[in-house]
Amino acid sequence: MNAFQKTGEKMTNYRWTICAMLFFATTVNYLDRQVLSLTWDEFIKPEFHWDESHYGTITSVFSIVYAICMLFAGRFVDWMGTKKGFLWAIGVWSAGACLHAVCGIVTEAQVGLHSAAELAGATGDVVVTIATVSMYCFLAARCILALGEAGNFPAAIKVTAEYFPKKDRAYATSIFNAGASIGALIAPLTIPILAKMFGWEMAFIVIGGLGFIWMGILGVYV
Repeated sequence: MNAFQKTGEKMTNYRWTICAMLFFATTVNYLDRQVLSLTWDEFIKPEFHWDESHYGTITSVFSIVYAICMLFAGRFVDWMGTKKGFLWAIGVWSAGACLHAVCGIVTEAQVGLHSAAELAGATGDVVVTIATVSMYCFLAARCILALGEAGNFPAAIKVTAEYFPKKDRAYATSIFNAGASIGALIAPLTIPILAKMFGWEMAFIVIGGLGFIWMGILGVYV
């Protein structure tokens, strides 16, 4: 029996608990993708000497990869099964989110500098190298994020189809979809604060870590 298909007296409560987990996953999904947009101008741009073209390239590639992966995400979830497919999706996107935090370290190693201050204070030809190397690092992390995030909605829709009766499916779908709006609302209230208090790297790690917490809850509860 599918992990999401249970019967008995506790069916209703369990069902809506699962719906709450879908809502949380979708909220985290949108939080993760917002971190870069809320940190790049104040924190990342000056450190890596970016301009709008670097940021535009990264966001465009993310959108393209996300769109392409969406074409295959549903098939992947069908093949893996709902629970495993969802775990894989959120695991990949959470890893991708956290990997943004090491882009500075990789860039330092590639250009032979030793701190964020040295990166930000660099001048001359090395500035172009810093901007280029860091952009490709972020592109790699962003592609991993897009790959995983593409699985959220196909998996969530499959859960509602398998687990909820027809009379409740539209309502359940509207609840987990609301997570997208909530994530977009919470992000500007929390992410800049995290970045200012602990650094932009920690903002990616904390938000990305929420996905791993969700994975643990799903693994234990379902």
